[in-house]
Amino acid sequence: MTRRSILEYAQAIRVRYLRGSKKTKTMILNEFVAATGLHRKAAIRLLNRKSRPPGAKRSGRPRLYGTPVITALKMAWEAADRLCSRRLHPFLPEMLSILRRKGVITFTDNIFRQLCHMSPSTIDRLLRQW
Repeated sequence: MTRRSILEYAQAIRVRYLRGSKKTKTMILNEFVAATGLHRKAAIRLLNRKSRPPGAKRSGRPRLYGTPVITALKMAWEAADRLCSRRLHPFLPEMLSILRRKGVITFTDNIFRQLCHMSPSTIDRLLRQW
């Protein structure tokens, strides 16, 4: 079960859990733990916490690299035949300028700057899903 489906399931049964008696809560909790595989205490915390309203701003540090930057990075990575980030990083500025000159990829100077200042670890993190 994925994390998203666990959260959806928790949201669906939360009201029933919070309004139920101790016996009802135990039955709901047993069912939830069996279905999700979560630890019992983690399930209790998940069901007791308030759900975040839709459209609420996520907490934490704001994202530094947006979708256009990630798309440009992926195209450069594919052009380099999926070279590892440690080897790709030193050649990234030159490769991006060549790809831009040949018309393979178009992006702004801001995106170019962000890609050139990106660390190898960040490149790994952004390309992890591919």
